[in-house]
Amino acid sequence: MNIETIFFKPSDWVPNNPHLPVLLYRGLFADAEPTDFDRRFAANGWTGIWINGVFDYQHYHSGAHEVLGIALGSAKLLIGGPEGQELDVVAGDCLVLPAGTGHRNLGCTSDFQVVGAYPKGQHADIQTSAPSSEMLAKISSVPLPQTDPVQGSSGFLTEKWR
Repeated sequence: MNIETIFFKPSDWVPNNPHLPVLLYRGLFADAEPTDFDRRFAANGWTGIWINGVFDYQHYHSGAHEVLGIALGSAKLLIGGPEGQELDVVAGDCLVLPAGTGHRNLGCTSDFQVVGAYPKGQHADIQTSAPSSEMLAKISSVPLPQTDPVQGSSGFLTEKWR
């Protein structure tokens, strides 16, 4: 498994996170299935687990960090807002998006499937416009997760985000 960190500055109307990088775990599972991510996220204390895709419009969450496990297929995702970075993801990859990070599906295979989750006590809201000063303060104050959704209490996230 290869882990990348990517920092994003504000991009047009998308705030991104001023303090935390996006984490991209490449090749977490060789032959990924939705249950692999579901079990891993739940075992590491991440909740609100869902299975779906990624919206085809730019959005971010102001009240939660989000993990996206690519369970099936592949996609080109625009991460970091309109002037962000296009990332090609495939089954077995996993992204952790800090609160405020823009994301959008630019195109995917017909079988594309994502397993998502949030740190305990956090819930995603869907934001599609520029944040207010109150929302920027909220993004900056979202509590850090107690565990890495992939590696648990002593994982990469707990090291890089603290």
